[in-house]
Formats: sequence, structure tokens, C-alpha cells
Amino acid sequence: MGFNDRVNLTLEDWLGLLPTYGAIIAIALALAFFVTWFIAKKLKNQGIQLFVTAGIVAFATALIAIESIMNITIIAGARGWGFYAQLCAGAVGGYVFAKLIKANKQKTEHHGF
Repeated sequence: MGFNDRVNLTLEDWLGLLPTYGAIIAIALALAFFVTWFIAKKLKNQGIQLFVTAGIVAFATALIAIESIMNITIIAGARGWGFYAQLCAGAVGGYVFAKLIKANKQKTEHHGF
């Protein structure tokens, strides 16, 4: 398979998965981060760790739920080591979200809002 074919197939996969898998992951992350936001307000020094954990849990829950409901691993990239790569994506998402919240909070405090 040539490089151009590989790129085209990858782009088709991404665009095909975005409406369904993207929506499922977005909902899972939104729920996880919403709950974690309340917990992080109580545990002020643990925000980054909590959001990283929430991202991992959100991805794991979504992937396991999809597999349990459909009785098949519908996301080929989530088989074997790919499952752990997906969890790492959730961890990165949680880290970025925590940093964005922190930056937004500092910006708000700086401007007196």
C-alpha cells in the first residue's frame, strides 16, 4: 500500500468515526470532567491528577461500554495495546483540560472578574 493510500484511508477513518465515536467520547469526557470539577474544588492541590484520572476513566468506560453493548470491539484501534493508547489519550485530554481551567482561573483573577 502506498503512502497516499495510507493517508487517504486514515483520513476516511477519522472522518467516519468522528460523528459517532467522537460524540461518545465527548459525552464521556464532559460527564467525567464535570464531576471531577466539583471534587477538584474540594481537593485544591490535586486538580491535575484528578482530571488525568477522569480522562482515563472516561475513555475506559466508553470503550468497555461499547464493547459490552455491541459484543464486539468496534474500534479496531482499541484492541490490545490500542486500548492503552486510547487511555493515554484520555490522560492527555485530562491534563490539557486541567491546565486550561487553571489558566482561565488565573486570567479571571488577574482581571478582577
